[in-house]
Amino acid sequence: MSEIHFVDTTLRDGQQSLWALGMRTGAMLSIAEQMDQVGFESMEFFVSIMIKKYVREHKENPWVWLREGTKRFRRTRLRFHGGMHGSGSFEKLPGAIMKLLIERAVSYGITLTRTSTCWNDFQSFKEELRDLRAIGMETIVNLIYSVSPRHTDDYYAEKSRQAAAIRPYRICFKDVGGLLTPERARTLIPIILQNAGDVPVEFHAHCNNGLAPLCYLEAVKLGVKTLHTAISPLANGSSQPSILNVAKNLKALGYTPVINEEEVKPVEEHFTVVAERDGLPIGKPLDYDHSQYLHQVPGGMISNLRHQLRLVGMEDKLPATLEEAARVRTEFGYPIMVTPLSQFVASQAAINVIVGERYREVTDQVIQYALGLWGKEAPGLIDPDVKDKILSRGRAREWEDWEPPDPSLKEVRSRFGGASVSDEELLLRVYAGEEAVKAMVAAGSPREYLSAKQPLVRLIEELSRKKDCSRISISKTGMSLTLAKRTA
Repeated sequence: MSEIHFVDTTLRDGQQSLWALGMRTGAMLSIAEQMDQVGFESMEFFVSIMIKKYVREHKENPWVWLREGTKRFRRTRLRFHGGMHGSGSFEKLPGAIMKLLIERAVSYGITLTRTSTCWNDFQSFKEELRDLRAIGMETIVNLIYSVSPRHTDDYYAEKSRQAAAIRPYRICFKDVGGLLTPERARTLIPIILQNAGDVPVEFHAHCNNGLAPLCYLEAVKLGVKTLHTAISPLANGSSQPSILNVAKNLKALGYTPVINEEEVKPVEEHFTVVAERDGLPIGKPLDYDHSQYLHQVPGGMISNLRHQLRLVGMEDKLPATLEEAARVRTEFGYPIMVTPLSQFVASQAAINVIVGERYREVTDQVIQYALGLWGKEAPGLIDPDVKDKILSRGRAREWEDWEPPDPSLKEVRSRFGGASVSDEELLLRVYAGEEAVKAMVAAGSPREYLSAKQPLVRLIEELSRKKDCSRISISKTGMSLTLAKRTA
């Protein structure tokens, strides 16, 4: 019972949090077999927003990662992140498209997903879990942590019971903002475990405030057996705790971390080389910042707010904007600060500060929020006076009876090339756009990367295949090697 298992987040949440999904396909493929040796219980492998990012910015086909990456993992169960409704999206995509994406993931052997709603609304999950099971996908549902007068012990006891009642594969207690403290963990986690009953609970936390590694240890003492961690340099910062740090501390407390630490080290070396080569940041532990509990704006969003304010010459207004975000969140009924609700709150706060009059201008998304289009709880929680200000404008009347279109797969396909387009290319076109897909195809195959633990013979073989070099020299004490292409 002292064994503690790990879900690796390096390739998904780690790089999404720290590198904005900036890691190339080749960098992941070249180390995948080594990562499979570590002993992770499971690994986050893919999320739908990777499609847009990889096609548009990297000009790489994400299906290469799914096709080739899944072949390299024989011991580790892989996870899709997002479920039927996607993850972190502002767009309400057709249900037929989301189902098709899940079906393609399952076809590559990915049969486990972790997903959530931004309101911890487990009643709305019943139908989704049933549909996912029918496709062949088991579901872990997130129970998201937040701090507000609404998010009490009673709230989490009830939500834990509701989550367990729909019989998911597991419940994941998720601290997306890094707000949990060790003291709060000691009071709250027992409530969640008790009300979850026989449904296993795993723990996923971000290090935004430097407390997640401590909360992990408290969670284990209280009975949690599965933790989400990442491998440096894609750990810490706004990512998850470092696997080697957590494992070391667990051993000191008398627990048995179920990983092979020696197999982690070459993976760590590989990603450090990738970070240095591609100019990507190294995750580092962050200092505690109490202001996070006031505005709860995620770290990545603060950088975006600073950029937006700089564009209008008001970068000095960032502190005022964060203070305003705390007021807006209160007036909106304390929504959990996750995508897309955190963007609605922060954007409205910035508008209030820039315009100089609160709610004189509002976004369409804020109108939709007040109408309940982004969660049926919102209209009953939002401050009545603020709700009146938002919905008293003509634009609000245009949204009152709106419902998101839900075309069939046949209708979507007719808009993106017809029956001759494969399922996988159709998904690329829907998510990234047809022009971006054409540019991706024109760019050719993904760039290759070398692994940090490849034998010398394999290293020479890989180097000899490089088309962009005519001469390569390797030298170290007592040895030199030169590879040169033969001229005609």
